[in-house]
Amino acid sequence: MTPEPDRYAVIGNPIAHSRSPEIHQLFADQTGEHISYEKILAEHDDFQDAIQRFFEAGGRGLNVTLPFKGDAFEWVDRRTELAEHAGAVNTLIAQDDGTCLGANTDGIGLLRDLKKSLRLSIQDTRILILGAGGAVRGILEPLLQEKPALLLIANRTPERAEALAEHFRAHGQIRGCGLGAIEPGPYDLVVHATSAALQDQDLGLPDTLVGPQTRCYDLLYSDTATPFMRWAKAQGAPQVTDGFGMLLEQAAESFYLWRGKRPDTAMARNYLRPDAPP
Repeated sequence: MTPEPDRYAVIGNPIAHSRSPEIHQLFADQTGEHISYEKILAEHDDFQDAIQRFFEAGGRGLNVTLPFKGDAFEWVDRRTELAEHAGAVNTLIAQDDGTCLGANTDGIGLLRDLKKSLRLSIQDTRILILGAGGAVRGILEPLLQEKPALLLIANRTPERAEALAEHFRAHGQIRGCGLGAIEPGPYDLVVHATSAALQDQDLGLPDTLVGPQTRCYDLLYSDTATPFMRWAKAQGAPQVTDGFGMLLEQAAESFYLWRGKRPDTAMARNYLRPDAPP
């Protein structure tokens, strides 16, 4: 008799849009791993109870998406070094002793996709990150480890950007400011990580950020251009992409942490987005 598959899931709110079940099923088919993977919608006041129920029912691992990465950080028994520094957890891993390990694969995922999709080397570049929320916390240390000349965080509330920069100051050249006080560009890389794209708001960005070599990257993924992507293309950015590649790469890292096997993300990308440019 075939044993029950090991159970995994992604948890968040909203969650209906998530493509993580498709991705992890592809990874499982590639690697011959016997797993199931589902979506869990958690209410804002029930998140920690929801993950407790999942693991008590035999769940082996969870991906955590917005807005619960900070809550997951608080819930786990211990954390990887990257997650500890980020103050945010996006991957939960059940341990044999009954405890739960929290990891953050966001920054690793972004870095791998920047190198694969945009063929970008981070060293000595000038990077602008728009936004200072939970999504940003997970990407800063891996980016700073690549030694950019400058990493500037700009946020509607300057104090949040400045506090985040101060938190990571020991890791490299990083500063924070308000959206109205961004240092003149052009930048080598502009990363969009605010919630404005979800709400189709005017980003109110200056016209001096993008030059002929600027790559623009939206952490959100969408089958149609996001407001930031439309803005970047209008500014003449030669390469503009959404966060689907980051989603694949961070998912692959989560899968590796769970199963000890590293899936082929290029194969998954070709299957899920066959019309996308290589």
